[in-house]
Amino acid sequence: MKTVIALACLALPLAAAAQPAIAPNVVLSSDGALLNVTAEGRSERAPDLATFNAGVVTQARTAAEAMSANATRMDATVAALRRAGIAERDLQTSTLQLTPQYYYPQQERPVRNPDGTVTNQPAEPQAPRIIGYEARNQLTVKVRRVTELGRIVDALVAAGANQVDGPYFTLDKPEAATDAARVQALRNARARAELYAREAGFSRVRIVSMTEGGGYYPITREIAIGPPAGAAMAPPPPPPAPVQPGEVAVGISLSVQFALER
Repeated sequence: MKTVIALACLALPLAAAAQPAIAPNVVLSSDGALLNVTAEGRSERAPDLATFNAGVVTQARTAAEAMSANATRMDATVAALRRAGIAERDLQTSTLQLTPQYYYPQQERPVRNPDGTVTNQPAEPQAPRIIGYEARNQLTVKVRRVTELGRIVDALVAAGANQVDGPYFTLDKPEAATDAARVQALRNARARAELYAREAGFSRVRIVSMTEGGGYYPITREIAIGPPAGAAMAPPPPPPAPVQPGEVAVGISLSVQFALER
């Protein structure tokens, strides 16, 4: 290894301080050089899995009333999802919450002055009072037929869900797309190394080491579930919620160390 380091330093004396580490058991020729390249490969596919959150928010005077109303509407929502073909394994409770609602008493009180005018004076501090409760129950839903996502969202909203967000599109089995991205990343790295080699007067390029990193580049889109709260509904039923799955990309970042030789 001492001989290897000495030869590398002879090849690049001015860059000795910044010389990258050489992989073990690699012999570099006396007129060779090392090149570190980072390249990316991407593979785009139409998603076949969508995940979104759906739930029910209810309010009532007592905690029991809020939870009871929530449970009734949530049962209807889950039943609608099952009728739509969503399997048990694709339904998971993500939030179950009961929160008090507070009333904060007025912090000032009007006082009539001797001249007849009225000014606000600080009132005695008062503790907030609980005036009701809000219950939340939210599911994480996986849809394996992404073309039916809009219909499924409409069905659960009609059943009583009043909170929907997502979706998050992914690939159920990303292995093939990941392998395609790996191939592209390696080809890009080698092409870049060969370009540098030609311009620097080297004739051979060989791989010394490789390090992989990367992952999904998912696309998250909004689901439109209908008109704003309080808006008048037209008599005919609304069309399915518009959802465009687009594509998801699997990305691989590959760091490759090359030995350039003459």
